[in-house]
Amino acid sequence: MGKVLVLNQDYSALSVCTVPKAFLLVYMNKAEMLAESPRHFLRTVSNEYPMPVVIRLNHYIHLPYRGVVMTRHNIFRRDGNRCQYCGTHDHLTLDHVMPKSRGGKTTWDNLATACKRCNSRKGDLTPEEAGMHLKQSPFRPSFLMFIRDFSGLAADEWMPYLGAKDRAYQ
Repeated sequence: MGKVLVLNQDYSALSVCTVPKAFLLVYMNKAEMLAESPRHFLRTVSNEYPMPVVIRLNHYIHLPYRGVVMTRHNIFRRDGNRCQYCGTHDHLTLDHVMPKSRGGKTTWDNLATACKRCNSRKGDLTPEEAGMHLKQSPFRPSFLMFIRDFSGLAADEWMPYLGAKDRAYQ
């Protein structure tokens, strides 16, 4: 079954949940359905219900700042599972753009996906010193940007609630 975008009462993206969880929230009047699947339905023995795609909670949920957790997997997703130097999908590793030995930190802004060959070639140099150019500079994605552009979960029906595809959310 698919995933459902959950919006807070003010229409800000809150999370992603399963279809059964979303249906239960709607059924118990804790949320309203804003978008439903045109092709899929939830069926019981005697009834058919629309399958939720986007729901909005009826009460505002206060949450602290939500960021994307920096993990190897999430950095690969951000970079499209491609080496940021040569573009290959094979033998991927993480590269510190500014090498750790020269004070580079393990942060979103300093880590890029690199294949073993390019990472080894770059070694303890910066990309400029090694004569290598990044296809995209590393950056910290926002929660909205990550759901919309990198998670692989976003349905077309989610886009009006996740904003235009740009880096204004950073």
